[in-house]
Amino acid sequence: MAQLQKTLAEVDPVWSRICQEAEMAIQEEPLMGGLIHSGVLHHGSFEGALAYRLSMKLASSEMSEQILREIADAAYAAEPNLTSAARADMVAIFDRDPACHRLIQPLLFFKGFQAIQSYRLGNWLWRSGKRDLAYFVQMRVSEMFGVDIHPAAQIGQGIMIDHAHSIVVGETAVVGDNVSMLHSVTLGGTGKEDDDRHPKIGNGVLIGAGAKVLGNIRVGHCSRIAAGSVVLEEVPPMKTVAGVPAKIVGEAGCSQPSLTMDQLLNGS
Repeated sequence: MAQLQKTLAEVDPVWSRICQEAEMAIQEEPLMGGLIHSGVLHHGSFEGALAYRLSMKLASSEMSEQILREIADAAYAAEPNLTSAARADMVAIFDRDPACHRLIQPLLFFKGFQAIQSYRLGNWLWRSGKRDLAYFVQMRVSEMFGVDIHPAAQIGQGIMIDHAHSIVVGETAVVGDNVSMLHSVTLGGTGKEDDDRHPKIGNGVLIGAGAKVLGNIRVGHCSRIAAGSVVLEEVPPMKTVAGVPAKIVGEAGCSQPSLTMDQLLNGS
């Protein structure tokens, strides 16, 4: 196992760093040794550790850890892009969240990261025609993390969901790459229509806490949505919107709002 980890570390710097952090964490707090060994060091790859972690979090009396682990292993073997996206999400959290000091933290402790990786598993099941299993994963993610993402939604990579409480993403929503959103964000519909009815979020968008984006509208790339806003109309690229209903109040303030995480309206 040690030789396999060494070999993989040469081509997977994210996994290498996680393993190094795991060893250091055990030295600093021996009481965490069992959790960290079972969650990280027992596995020969990032894919194995992620599959194990998700199976532990999503298991219930209705669906065992073993079955969920087999599903996750099959997904990661069939579609390596799932764990490439997970790596991008992890690095995004490390870069943008001042509370994240080590890569091991999202894997073991951050429900935003765990919820989005569980969504990715459910999305794979949905696209593979296993829709009842996908709905089961959606249900467990909602129950465990307070995050309700329909498995048919399309979400890019480099995603950070900070705090990840009361997040709702509807069936026909599309979220681009490098998007950051805070707690209590809703990407929802406006009625009972049964067609394309949810928002389309561009790349590099920052969505503040409690913001609601409703209907089949586009939010342009690298824009900002202020906390508590209700967005009912299209947002042009690189603008800041705020209010109920949201109106344009200025420019985005920088080229990549989702990376800087600047939520102040001054100088917009």
